[in-house]
Amino acid sequence: MVLQPEEWVRQHCIHYLISVKKYPKSLINVEKLLKINDLKKRYDIVVYNTKGEVEIMVECKAPQITIDQSTFDQIARYNLVLNANYLMVTNGINHYYCQMDYEQGSYNFLKDLPSYC
Repeated sequence: MVLQPEEWVRQHCIHYLISVKKYPKSLINVEKLLKINDLKKRYDIVVYNTKGEVEIMVECKAPQITIDQSTFDQIARYNLVLNANYLMVTNGINHYYCQMDYEQGSYNFLKDLPSYC
């Protein structure tokens, strides 16, 4: 089986979360259905905390896809339902991380995601 470009990015991102950031495999969920205003969508990766809340949501794009405002708009729409603490957008080449500030209704860009505690 040959991996499609987006799947290659997703697999490398999962490896990064497990090997580098030390998140347990049991807290990582991949490609599940999400319902937004009667539309069915699929998120790429979600990492839960030990309370069962969404800690990190990841949106993966193929390497040739430029990450732009529409990519952030997409993950923001998904996050209206999931309420993740951290968002990551990656095309395998460029990676963007941010922490949500629900009190201010904004997000702050980070240099990296936090490691698992």
